[in-house]
Amino acid sequence: MRYIQGEDREQFTLFPETMDEYITENNPIRFIDAFVKNLDMRNLGFKYSTTKDTGRKPYNPQDLLKLYIYGYLNKIRSSRQLEKATHKNIELIWLLQKLQPDFKTIADFRKDNTKPIKKVCREFTLLCKHLDLFGCELIAIDGSKFSASNSNGKNYTRNKLERLHKKVDQQIDDFLKQMDRGDKTESSISDVSTEELNQKIEKLKERKDKYEKLQSEIEQSGQGQISLTDPDSRMMKTQKGKDVAYNVQISTDSKHKLIVTHDVTNEINDMKLLHPMASESKEILETEELEAVADAGYFERENIKSCHDDGIKTYVPAPTRSHNKSLGIYTIDDFIHNPQEDTYECPAGQILTFRGYRKRKASGQVEKKYTTHACYTCGQKLKCTRTKTTRYIYRWEHEEVMEQLYQRMEERPEIIKKRKALVEHPFGTIKHAMEHRYFLTRGFDGVSGEMSLSVLCYNLKRVLNIMNFKELMVAVQ
Repeated sequence: MRYIQGEDREQFTLFPETMDEYITENNPIRFIDAFVKNLDMRNLGFKYSTTKDTGRKPYNPQDLLKLYIYGYLNKIRSSRQLEKATHKNIELIWLLQKLQPDFKTIADFRKDNTKPIKKVCREFTLLCKHLDLFGCELIAIDGSKFSASNSNGKNYTRNKLERLHKKVDQQIDDFLKQMDRGDKTESSISDVSTEELNQKIEKLKERKDKYEKLQSEIEQSGQGQISLTDPDSRMMKTQKGKDVAYNVQISTDSKHKLIVTHDVTNEINDMKLLHPMASESKEILETEELEAVADAGYFERENIKSCHDDGIKTYVPAPTRSHNKSLGIYTIDDFIHNPQEDTYECPAGQILTFRGYRKRKASGQVEKKYTTHACYTCGQKLKCTRTKTTRYIYRWEHEEVMEQLYQRMEERPEIIKKRKALVEHPFGTIKHAMEHRYFLTRGFDGVSGEMSLSVLCYNLKRVLNIMNFKELMVAVQ
């Protein structure tokens, strides 16, 4: 048969092949090798970057870092899978020069070097900045939920503990009634002896004690919930319902969709995260002015004001939170503010004047209060307010910052549409193309290190597609 034939496995060659011949000149692992070799492992803080004269020799942290970067780049995150790959993957055999560390050594490296790994991610970001791959003009910020190494059954909230507590009490009460009926009739109770019932009751009491301890821990922490396997994770709303997860934040630059910075939080929503992400991005990009776009989940006045103070122009749509519009009642948008006289004009043409201040208990924000006595005789009162007295308008003391935001969004509505393409694409790549939908490690330190590896590899994928490989190799060396 006319097939392409391979070489005879038992045929000797006159000149043995080298490992380097198996790796093409533009293979990404050559860049991984060059990039890691140029890192100062001691200054980055890697464990065993400085060796001792006595004791067993450790693995070079550079080799283990190469292994993890290759693994996350090729959807191999488990330490056991990485161990297997070092035995049969020709690229890893070349990259590690035939080193074959065991899975425990591989896992310990990731666990013990979370902060240095985050610094390596920052080093690659700075390399991208040096190569002029960031536009430094517009960033997009978004968050996504990544499942934690904690089952939903091992997460408890106040409401859940109350339900479980009542359920246990009911079960104990049922067993006691069952025993009482058995004592009165002096007969066996559904083939269950009194001793067996007592054992079941004792187990239920132990479970009840456990729930009470968890309840007290929640009260002391003030968090509202507790996770047993990974204490730092939280129950969050996701697209598929509820899951114990972490809220991962990223900011991407508009030029090449490269990730500028990232963070792993256990905030159940994004409201408080706009300014921290935007200010850190501005610091990394080292620019005087920066524009940041985010979705309505980031709309929080204090954060927008902080961005304004730091020279960051934000584009964040305001969510519709007023019930008045659905009820057919005038909203604050129907009132016209006069900044010169500091008054509001209502739809009926009446003037609402300044009547003092109030402070919100929840947020602590100070607001100005406006009203008019004309409401009592106004024919449009039913369309304006549901109260029996007058309509009040409350204006935040820094509302001019919000008005500037609204004006920017009216002038440039295309930025909001552009946001999805800028920042949702990286999450899609990380979760689906790189198969990092959940964390293998636990705790903030562990998951932060894991996320840094994924962000590093995402940026590496992008850079390899953007730049000429030879130019990239020259730059890194």
